[in-house]
Amino acid sequence: MRSLRSRLLASHLAVALTGTLVAVVIGGALTSTLVGRQLGMMRGAMGGGQAQAAQDAVRSVLPVALAWGAVAAAAVAAALALLLSRRIVAPLAAIQEASHRIARGDYRQEVPRPHDAELAAVAADLEELAERLARSEETRARLIDEVAHEMRTPLTTIRGTMEALADQVIEPSPEAYERVAAEASRLERLAQDLSTLSRADEHAVELRTAPEDLAALARDAATHLEPQFDHAGVALEVGAGSPVPVVVDRDRITQILLNLLGNALTHTPAGGSVTVAVGAARGVATVRVVDTGAGLTADELDRVFDRFYRGPAARGAAGRGIGLTIARSLARAHGGDVTASSPGPGAGATFVLSLPTGPDPLRGHDPAREA
Repeated sequence: MRSLRSRLLASHLAVALTGTLVAVVIGGALTSTLVGRQLGMMRGAMGGGQAQAAQDAVRSVLPVALAWGAVAAAAVAAALALLLSRRIVAPLAAIQEASHRIARGDYRQEVPRPHDAELAAVAADLEELAERLARSEETRARLIDEVAHEMRTPLTTIRGTMEALADQVIEPSPEAYERVAAEASRLERLAQDLSTLSRADEHAVELRTAPEDLAALARDAATHLEPQFDHAGVALEVGAGSPVPVVVDRDRITQILLNLLGNALTHTPAGGSVTVAVGAARGVATVRVVDTGAGLTADELDRVFDRFYRGPAARGAAGRGIGLTIARSLARAHGGDVTASSPGPGAGATFVLSLPTGPDPLRGHDPAREA
């Protein structure tokens, strides 16, 4: 396969040689005709023999002059073509070398920026691609490390318990088996959560949507977690009276609500409270989960939805740090979102689930049209 430089050089030479050939042919014909006409007009003054001799001399010298001119033009054209082809190809070669380094995994680099606007745009796009690949690689490495960390504790518990049973250090008992089963369930939930998160990121979550009442779903989720709130000494208040129709996957939305309520419970100390409010306005249904817990800093607001991120207040508490990530991914799969806000550390936090409203399953009208 011929290189781009050779093709550019050949194309420039072809254009230059074609132009030279045309100039020689046309110039030779015109010169011969014009000289003959001029000498014909001077024939009376010069005499017929002298005019004919001059015309013959011009005709004999002209091809040689044109030939040397063509050779000189071709040489200059070749030099200019070589110079221009190198100037065009050199930036492309630098970009190609950068792309080779990126392909080998060297993402942290600055791609040379040519002076040409089009090539500079290509270099900028390549550099942005390298930066995104670098971030993806960092995320992948961090994800593997964090998954390994999350798996280590239950696996250590299972192995320690089973070795103790095998060595008869502890007696077989329902408590020992329950401890192993609980850690195995923890691993199973981790695998399920990671699978859900992966499918959500790839927009491959299967949603079985149907008309639902978001207020009823919020009340059911709160009822499900009410014993845990009572045990932790955290008050749970639900303001979800009027129906709020949506078209959603009931199980997925319930999973989102349980994650939001569980997150609020984790960050709220005994004596605090969590309030749930459901409403709709201008075609958007919302569930607001407000807690009086540890609150969030500005940095934590940016990172709270990252995989496995756990703020300082949550470290040491139960959980895997991906509940909010899953909640946001599932909400976005429904065309909605989950957002967070907080006045600051120690002032509590608010998480809002937003979803498009749907037709009322009971009365058959769309509240979005009435807003």
